[in-house]
Amino acid sequence: MKTTVAHDMARATTSPRAVTQQLVHKADAAEALLTHWSRMASDSFRVAARWPVDHPFYTALSGAYEPLLVSETIRQLFPLLCHAAYEVPFGHHLVWERYDCTLDPEVLRPGPATPELRATCRDLVHRRGRVRAMTMHIELVRDGVVRARARSRFTIQALVVYDRLRGDRADTARAMAAAVPVPEPALPKTVGRDRAADVVLSPADRPGRWQLRVDTRHPKLFDHPVDHVPGMLLLEAAQQAARAVRRPARVLPVALETAFHRYVEFDRPCWIEAHPLETGTVRVVARQDGEDRFTADVRTRGAR
Repeated sequence: MKTTVAHDMARATTSPRAVTQQLVHKADAAEALLTHWSRMASDSFRVAARWPVDHPFYTALSGAYEPLLVSETIRQLFPLLCHAAYEVPFGHHLVWERYDCTLDPEVLRPGPATPELRATCRDLVHRRGRVRAMTMHIELVRDGVVRARARSRFTIQALVVYDRLRGDRADTARAMAAAVPVPEPALPKTVGRDRAADVVLSPADRPGRWQLRVDTRHPKLFDHPVDHVPGMLLLEAAQQAARAVRRPARVLPVALETAFHRYVEFDRPCWIEAHPLETGTVRVVARQDGEDRFTADVRTRGAR
């Protein structure tokens, strides 16, 4: 994956513009990881980021960054570019369909990091003068080298459409208040985490199966009110499940191929099941009411 690239924001066709927390859908300004964005061509962009040296959720006790930080940095691109570059009004909902990501473990090494993201938007769908869907291709560069690549397909729904589809479930306060009690966490070391508060799995009735821990009080996974289980929580659950299945080996998730089938709701238990497929790959399924709501193939490699 190591591809050296020129790091020259000055070549942008537009001058770098500051990123606000509102543009990346963050209530806490400290959680906004993107700092400036520039348009390189009609559908190509460069975005500067800044990673905190020590973060209570995205860094391990060793000082290394957690894999989820890469995906969260990329996820913040979606609202940023929709609002700032494509004039999508605030209040519209971005709905994930697919998300795939591959990373070089070197991107997670400890130390100050100011990554740059290069994004290209393709297969745009327009309706009534608005962008309604797109596929975004992203390269994440650290120290002049491409260290991660991702691709995501998502749709964009106007608030009136979203509310009609969700019905009573669109009420965020009611939805979060109805969340099932949070079960006890798995041992942090069994899922590759250091702190119990960051464990999103609870042991169930057999190996390879857990109840999803939906702790709406978690300040990072629930930065602001939502009406369904966030996609980032499901990504973290998939990575923790893959690490757990590979025990006693210590592994690092280095690739994800995911599909979001239906929303995971707050008011009923969601079950996470993980099954090894081939060497280094684990299939993870999130099920609720007997239906597959989310699937992920997680590729791992040995951790140092």
